[in-house]
Amino acid sequence: QVQLVESGGGLVQPGDSLRLSCTYSGFTRESYAIAWFRQAPGKEREAVSCIVNSDGSTYLSDSVKGRFTISRDNTKNTVYLQMNSLKPEDTAVYYCAARYGAPRVGVNEYDYWGQGTQVTVSS
Repeated sequence: QVQLVESGGGLVQPGDSLRLSCTYSGFTRESYAIAWFRQAPGKEREAVSCIVNSDGSTYLSDSVKGRFTISRDNTKNTVYLQMNSLKPEDTAVYYCAARYGAPRVGVNEYDYWGQGTQVTVSS
């Protein structure tokens, strides 16, 4: 079974940077997408970014475009979310998710989830 484990969250100040990691295992097919979602207290879980394994194409939500970057290192079985210029509104639990096939924006479209890692941006 596909397994995802997030790491790298923490407490930072506005303007700081943070890199999240999602280590993955168990994929049996090459065509899959890995996405980052986030959920703040009282808010819906929302898609932040995704990357397609086959060609490396990426997606970024408008709220993080220009500040966040998603990348992958297949030799390390890891997907990264580089977060720069962090804002208090970025505070949330960040989840790694995966699905076979093309990327999707909906939470219910993803079959596999990590446990989440807390990111807190506060002065």
